Amino acid sequence: MIAEEKSIQVLEACRSRGLMIATAESCTGGLIAAALTDIAGSSDVVDRGFVTYSNEAKNQMIGVSAELIAEKGAVSKEVAIAMAEGALAHSRAGVSIAVTGIAGPGGGSAQKPVGLVHIASARTDHPTLHREYRFGEKTRSEIRHATVLAALDLTLEILSA
Repeated sequence: MIAEEKSIQVLEACRSRGLMIATAESCTGGLIAAALTDIAGSSDVVDRGFVTYSNEAKNQMIGVSAELIAEKGAVSKEVAIAMAEGALAHSRAGVSIAVTGIAGPGGGSAQKPVGLVHIASARTDHPTLHREYRFGEKTRSEIRHATVLAALDLTLEILSA
């Protein structure tokens, strides 16, 4: 229910500013786009969603450089920002949200533990915003759900700028 309320707020904020939105998702696998499109009438605001789960998809679909991924890692501030900016560049949207992280239960390391998520939101003619979250020892589903809520919050923040 919280995701529904936040999704409605994002859609209304986009609508009032005449902006369309695009998503670029890795660890959430399309859950943000689903949360937005679960709302009736969202088609006037939601342009598209990119599910860029693999590094190759990040590169091919939204132009994240393979060199950046190799240097910083797919789960990094730099890649999240590149994903958000790439979603804008490869869509008709004026605002985007991007997420990359480690939802677990495996795949973490000491430097990048399970629950680490980077979220970025880009908006035409505004500085791109980034937040790092460490959701900790939660289930995969809990981490993905928390990521959706945090992403919607960051989108509302950039829409308020």
